[in-house]
Amino acid sequence: MHTTRQNGHMNSVSGVPDPPYRQSTGSDTDTERGGRHFFTTPSEPSSVQTNPDNCRAGSSELDGRANGSVATAPDPIPIIPYWSAKRHLTCGNHTPPPPWAPKMSPWRSSPGKLKTANAALVLCLNIDVDPPDIVKTNPCAVLECWVDPHTMPSHKALEVIGTNLQHQFEGLSPKLSYKPILDPSYEDLRRFCATLRKQAKEDTVLFYYNGHGVPKPTASGELWCFNRNYTQYIPVSLAEVQHWLGTPCVYIWDCSAAGNLLLNFNIYAQRRDGENVNSGRPEATPPFSESIQLAACAANEQLPSCPELPADLFTSCLTSPIDIALRYFVMHNQLPNNITADMVMQLPGDLKDRRTPLGELNWIFTLSLTPSQLFTRLYRSDLLIASLFRNFLLAERIMKNYHCTPHTSPSLPPTNTHPLWAAWDLAVDSCLRQLPELLKHTDTSMLGMAMGSASIRARRQAQAQAAAPRQDKLAHGEKPYIYIPSRFFADQLTAFEVWISRGGSALTKRGPLSLPLQNNDIPETEDDQAPGSLGSAISPTKKDHHLVPRKPPEQLPIVLQVLLSQPHRLRALVLLSQFVDLGPWAVHLALAIGIFPYISKLLQAGGQDLRPVLIFIWSRILAVDPSCQVDLYSNGGYKYFANILAAHDDPQHLTIPNGSEHKAMCAFVLAAIARDYQHGQNACWREKVFHSCFERLDEGDFLLRQWSALCIGQMWDGNDDIKIFGVDNGTQDKFISLLTDDSPEVRAAVLFALGTFMGASGSASGAKTGGGGTGTMHHLEERIHFRMEVAVVTGSALAIKEDASPMVRKELLVLISCLVKEWRGHFVVCAWVYWEEDRRWRLSAHTEPRDEEVTSQAISEWLDGFGDEEVREENRVILSSFFTIFSVLLELSVDPYHEVATNAQTIVDYIMALLLESPFTRLESNTLHQLSPPQRTPAGARSRRSSLTSSPTSLTRPSSPNVHRPGIPRGDTMTGTISSGVSSTLKRTSSFANALKNLAGGIAFPSVEDGRSSPHRGPHTPTSLVLSLEKPGISRPPSPNLNFAQYASPYSRPPSPQVLTSSKSSPASPTALARSPTDDLSHQTTTFLPSDVIEALTEEDMERLRARRRAAHNSRGRNAVLHSPADSTFSSDSAGSTGIRDILPLKSRFFDWCCEYFKEPQMRQAEADEPGSLEYNYQAWRQQRNEQVISETQNHAEIAPNRPWDKAVTTLHVQGVPLSMAFHAYDPHVAIANEADIISVWDWLRRRQLSSFYNGNSKKATITSLQIINQDVGGMLLAGSADGMIRLYRNYDPATSCAGVQMVSAFRGLGEIVSMRRGSGVVVDWKQAGGFLLVGGDSRIIRVWDAHTEAQLLDLETNSDSPVTAIASERGPSSILLASFADGVIKVFDRRLEEEDAVVRSFSDHVNWVQNVRWHPHAGNQFLSASLSGEVKLWDIRGPDRTATREALETWDVLPGGLAAFDVHAQCGVFAGLSALSPSSCRTQRAVVHSISPSTMLSTVSMGTGLTTSPTRGFPSQYIQRSSSIIFHPTEMLYGVGSLDGTVRIYGSNLM
Repeated sequence: MHTTRQNGHMNSVSGVPDPPYRQSTGSDTDTERGGRHFFTTPSEPSSVQTNPDNCRAGSSELDGRANGSVATAPDPIPIIPYWSAKRHLTCGNHTPPPPWAPKMSPWRSSPGKLKTANAALVLCLNIDVDPPDIVKTNPCAVLECWVDPHTMPSHKALEVIGTNLQHQFEGLSPKLSYKPILDPSYEDLRRFCATLRKQAKEDTVLFYYNGHGVPKPTASGELWCFNRNYTQYIPVSLAEVQHWLGTPCVYIWDCSAAGNLLLNFNIYAQRRDGENVNSGRPEATPPFSESIQLAACAANEQLPSCPELPADLFTSCLTSPIDIALRYFVMHNQLPNNITADMVMQLPGDLKDRRTPLGELNWIFTLSLTPSQLFTRLYRSDLLIASLFRNFLLAERIMKNYHCTPHTSPSLPPTNTHPLWAAWDLAVDSCLRQLPELLKHTDTSMLGMAMGSASIRARRQAQAQAAAPRQDKLAHGEKPYIYIPSRFFADQLTAFEVWISRGGSALTKRGPLSLPLQNNDIPETEDDQAPGSLGSAISPTKKDHHLVPRKPPEQLPIVLQVLLSQPHRLRALVLLSQFVDLGPWAVHLALAIGIFPYISKLLQAGGQDLRPVLIFIWSRILAVDPSCQVDLYSNGGYKYFANILAAHDDPQHLTIPNGSEHKAMCAFVLAAIARDYQHGQNACWREKVFHSCFERLDEGDFLLRQWSALCIGQMWDGNDDIKIFGVDNGTQDKFISLLTDDSPEVRAAVLFALGTFMGASGSASGAKTGGGGTGTMHHLEERIHFRMEVAVVTGSALAIKEDASPMVRKELLVLISCLVKEWRGHFVVCAWVYWEEDRRWRLSAHTEPRDEEVTSQAISEWLDGFGDEEVREENRVILSSFFTIFSVLLELSVDPYHEVATNAQTIVDYIMALLLESPFTRLESNTLHQLSPPQRTPAGARSRRSSLTSSPTSLTRPSSPNVHRPGIPRGDTMTGTISSGVSSTLKRTSSFANALKNLAGGIAFPSVEDGRSSPHRGPHTPTSLVLSLEKPGISRPPSPNLNFAQYASPYSRPPSPQVLTSSKSSPASPTALARSPTDDLSHQTTTFLPSDVIEALTEEDMERLRARRRAAHNSRGRNAVLHSPADSTFSSDSAGSTGIRDILPLKSRFFDWCCEYFKEPQMRQAEADEPGSLEYNYQAWRQQRNEQVISETQNHAEIAPNRPWDKAVTTLHVQGVPLSMAFHAYDPHVAIANEADIISVWDWLRRRQLSSFYNGNSKKATITSLQIINQDVGGMLLAGSADGMIRLYRNYDPATSCAGVQMVSAFRGLGEIVSMRRGSGVVVDWKQAGGFLLVGGDSRIIRVWDAHTEAQLLDLETNSDSPVTAIASERGPSSILLASFADGVIKVFDRRLEEEDAVVRSFSDHVNWVQNVRWHPHAGNQFLSASLSGEVKLWDIRGPDRTATREALETWDVLPGGLAAFDVHAQCGVFAGLSALSPSSCRTQRAVVHSISPSTMLSTVSMGTGLTTSPTRGFPSQYIQRSSSIIFHPTEMLYGVGSLDGTVRIYGSNLM
C-alpha cells in the first residue's frame, strides 16, 4: 500500500479505490487541520508568508514604481479562512464525544471470562427401546453421531456413538477432557458431575445432554436418566444439576421439548442467585443466571424425524457442521451429474488446510452473524463456546425448516434468513460442482473403507489423504485436476469496498440502517446537543447532531478473517484501514469482533507493502484504546515502529511512500507505549527511539516534528535515566530553539516535552500531577543543575509570553508551574519584591516616599553574603531570571483568554499564599497586612522596574550596619513559622492575581463550570472575582467554545469571611515558638532582616534540590516527589488553618488533544466538503452570491462618482456612542463598538440587532479598532482595545449558528504600550490576502502578525515618538503599508526590509493629527489622508529616494471647521468626511462626500447630534480623537455615520 499526504492526512493509492480526501483549510499551513470550510487549498508558511530574510538585499517595491510603472495584477488568491482550525475551537482541550457516540463495552475478555476445563457428554439413548411418550414415524431418523445403532449390537453401538461424539467435540477444541457418560443411572450422573466440578475448580464445565432414549423433559424442568437395572426412568431436577455442577457452566439440551429445560433452568438460577446474595455468596463466583444454554427446540416442539437427516440433528450442526450443511444443501438443491449425499460425504480435504476443498468450506463457514453486544462474551471467551455458537447459527437455519426452533440463553436474534447464507450456498455450489472431477482423480478405495467404518476420525483421515491427487490414476499426458478456489472472500471484500465507497461513511438518521444502540445508550433528542461539543461548534445547522453512523457492513467479520489469507491480506488491510478511519466507533467494533490478535501477528511479517497500512491501523487502535501499550511491549511490537522511525529515507528507493506521515504515526504509537508506563519508556530507550525522535525534530513535516517532541516528552516523563540522557545530548536546548517554530502545534508540543522534563505529568490519570523537577541529575554539579532548570523556563517564558496562540501560552504555564513548585522560595522573594515596589509606586502618587528602598538594600545585603564576586553575579542573574518569570506570570494572569488567565491566577495565588505564610510577614517593615491605598490613575499603561532589573549598582549598595542576626532555621521559614492566626494578611478570600486584575480594570469571566452561563460562586472562587462579577456593568466577554480551566485555591479550607484590618502574626524570633493568635502586633519585635529571609528561603530551595539528588541512591530511574527536609514549604492538604494545598504543577490536556488527530477521519472528505451536504451547499451559495455582489457593485462603482450620496437607507439606534464601525462586504451586517467595550452586530437591512456582548477590556481601555475578517466564508469579528489586546469572535449571527457568540482567540497585540498624553490606543489593519495583522498605536513599533503561524513576523520601527493613528496595507500580495501619526507625518513602510530601516517614504505636509489614511481605490501608487484641521490630501508614493521633500498632488479643504472622521471607498473613487463638533456647531454635523477625479462635491448631509450645549468633558474616549464616526461599505455604494447620540445613519448613492 502506498500512501500520500495532504496537509497531515493519509490517503491510500493502492490498487483498491479510495474515497476522496478531506481538503485542508490551509489557513495555517499544515497545522490548520480540522478546519471545515469551502474551497480551500493548502499553503506552506514558506510559500505564503513574506520572509524578510529573503528580501533584505533587494530593493523596495517603490523603486520599481519610480518610473511610473504599475505592478501586474496578481493571480487570484484562494479563500483561506483564518483562525478556523480545530485548535481555535478547542484551545488544546479534549473534545467531548458527540451525543450519538455509542457507549462501547470493553472488547477484551473480562477477568472472569469463561474457560472450559472439561465436559460431560451424557447420552441417554437406551437403544432399541423407544420412550413411551414418543411416537416415531416409519421410516424415521436413526443416525446418532453418524452411526446407525441398528447395524450392530446395542452395547457396541452405544460405545461407538459415545466415541464419535467425543471425537466430534474434540474437533471443536481438542485440548479439553471429554467424559462420555453412557446411559447413566441417577447415582452415576451425580457422581460424574461432582467429579467434573472438582476437577474444573473455578473453570467452566460443559454439560451435554442427549435425551433421545428417554421421555421428554417435564414442564417443571426435570430431565430423565435410568435406574441401575434400566427398568425405570428416573427424573432429575435441574436444581439438583445446578447443585452438582455449580457455576460457571455451559449446557446443551438435545432432546424434544428442550425449551422446558432452558426456561426452568433460568427460573431456578434466579432463585438460587437470590438465595446466594442473601447468604453472602462470594462475589468472585459467577451467578447461575449467567450460565450459557443451547436448546434444540422450544418447549412445545419435537425433534425432526426426517430419515435423510440424523436423529441428533442439533448435535450434528453443533459438532460437525460441514457434513450436515453439505447434506442439507444436496437435499434442497438440484445439482448436475447426479451428486448424492454419499458423494458429498466423500469430499476430499482436511478441515485445517484452507487449500483443500473441505478446508476451504470450513474456513468460509467460520463467520459470525452475532451482534456486537454479545460477540465478546460468546466468541472471545473460549474456543469451544465460540465454535458452538457459530455452529448454532447453522442449526437454526436447518431446523427451522423442519418446524423446530432452537433457543439459546443469552438469546440471539434470528439469523436463518441472513443474506450471507446465500453467499454460503453459492460457495458450496461452486465447490460441489467440481466434486465429480475431484473424486475421479482421488483414491476412493480409502474413502469407501472409511465410509464403511463407524469411526468419524477414520473418515476424516481418509478424506485428508484423498485430497492429494493420485498420479497412477492419470492417463498418459493427462494433467491432474486443479481445484478452483471459491470467490467467496473476494466477493465479500468487494461488497465491503462498495459499502465504504458508496456512502457507508456518511451519516444517517437513527433507525434500522444506523449504528445499533448499545445496552446503556439512550436515543438522544434534538435538545441533547452538548453546549461545549465540537459538533455544535462546527455545524452551521441546528439539527445535524442527530445524524449517526450507518449500520456496519455485514462483511466486517469476514474482512478480519481474510487477514489470515496471503492472497487477500493486503486488500483486506487496506479496506480495514478505511473502515477504522471512520471514527472511534469503527475501531471499537473492529476490536470487539477480533482484529487485535490478527493485527498483532502481522507485526511479525516482513512484507514492506504491509508497513504503511499497519502503521495507520495501529495508530487508530492506540488512539482509541491506549491500554494496548502493554500488549505491544509484551510481544515486542514496539520494535516494528522503532525501526521504521529510525530508518533514513532514500529518495530513489522509498520503502514507505510519504515517509514523514508514517513516521509521525510511528512516533505517536511509541509515545502511547511510553505514556505512564515505565517498561514502555525503557523499551523505547533501548531501541534508540529517543535518538530517532531527536533527529526528526528538524524535519519539514510539522506533524513529524510535533510527535517527535511529544514522544520524547512521554519517554522522559518521571524517568531520571532518560532525562540524564537527554541533557547529555542537549535536548532541552534544542527544544528551546524550536519555540520559534512556524507551527503552533509544534511549539505547544515542545513546551509539553519541556514540562514533563521539569516534572509535569504526561499521564492520562488526573490523580497523577507530577513533581520532582528534572529529577536527580547526579552527573551534574548542584549549581549547574539549578541554573539549567531556571534557564529552561526563562528561555521558554521569554520566547512564548507574547505568543498569539492561547493553546501555546497554556502549555507555558504548565512549564512555569513546575519551576514554581520546586523553587517556590525564590518566587516568594520575587513576590515580596514586587509587592514592596508596587506599594512604593502607588504611595508616590499621593506623598513623597520617605522609606528607603527596602528591596534593593535587602538584595544587596543578601548578595554581599557571598564572598566570591562571580557567585554574587550568578545569584543576581538567577534571581533576575526568577523575577522575569514572575512578571510573565503576572502578565498572563490578566491574559485576555480565560483559560490562560485562570491557570496563571492559580500559580500566582499559590505564590502569594506562601508569601503570606513566610517570615516576610514578621519583619518590622512588614506591609503585607496593609490595605492598598487609592489607586493612581495613569494616563496610559505604566511600566515599573524592580530592584532586580535595575542597574547593577543598586544591587551592590553598602549594606546596613553590622548587627548580630541569628540565622533562620529552614524549619522556621514559610508555613512552618506561622501560627494559625496569620490569616489576617491580604485575606485568603482575595486573590492577589485578581487584585492585580482589579488594578488593571476588573476583567471578569464566566464561571469555570459553564463557559456560557452566568457566573456563580464556587467553593474556591476568589471573593474579589465574585464581587467584580456581581457589580453591574462589569465587562464579561464571551467564553470560548471549550472552557475547561478551573481556578484552584491554594488553601485547603473555605475562605474566611472576616475582613481583617490588623495582622496577627507569628513569633518575632525565627526560633521562637508560635505565640497565641491573640497577641497584638505591637508587642512583637524582630531580630532578623529581609536579607536573612531571602537567604533562608533560597537556601531551603537548594536543600530541597539536594534531597532530590540524594534520592538517586535510593530509587534510581523514577524520580519521586520529595518533601523538603523540614516540610516547611512543602504544600500539602492540612486540617490546620494554615495548610497550603499541593496544587502544582498544573496538568496539561495537550497530549490527549493531539491524540484526537488519529481518531478523526482522514481518508475521506469532511462533511463540509461533500457535495450535497448542507454546509457544502451553503458555502457554494455564498460563493456564487459573493461573485454576484462583486459583479453588480463594480458596475455601480463606475457611475457612483457622478451621483449624489444623500439617499437615506436606514437608521439604527445603538447603546453608547458608535465610535468604531465595520461593514460586512457581502452580508447586510454592520459591527459597532461604543466608547466603553460593548460590541453589537446589526442587520441594517432589517434594522434588527443580531448580537451584543462585552469585549472584556481593562478599566478605561476602549475598543479602538474593529474589523470583520474571513468575509468570503461567513465572517469573524476582530477587536483591538487600547490595552493592547486583540480578541476574535465568531457565531455573531444566530441565523448560521445556535451556539452563541464565542471567543475564538485572544492575545496581546502590542507588548508594550507607551504612556502618552494623547494616545490612539491600538490601531489594526487586517490583510486577508496574506493573513497578516498589522498592529500599531501607542507604541514605537508596528507589529506584524502572521495568522498562519500565530506568531509575530516582525516589528517595524516607526522612528517616531507620536502614536500611530491609522494603518493601511496595499491590496494584493504587496508588502507596502501606510501609517499616519499624531504629529501629522505619514510614512510608507516596506515589510521586506530590515525592521529598523523599513521606512522608505515620509510625508509631512499635515500640521496636526492625521485622522485616517487610505489607498486610492484605482491608482495603486496614490493614497489619501485627512487631518483634524479638515484638509484632505492626495499623495503619490513614487519618487527618487526616501529623503526627498514631497508635496501633495492635490489638497481639499472640505471641512474648514475641523474634521472628525474620514474614509475612502475601496471600490469607488470617492471619499467622505464628517465635521467636528465645536462650540458654534454642536447641534448638527455635516457629512460630505467628495469625488477624487473629477474633484467634485457630490453631497452634503446635515444631521442632528442630540446636543443642546457644547460638550464639556472632551471626547467619549481618551484614545479616539473624535465623537462620531464615518465609514464606507467595502463593496456597496453605502456609508454609515455614527453620531454622539447613539444614532447610526446609513446613506447611499442615488444611482438612478
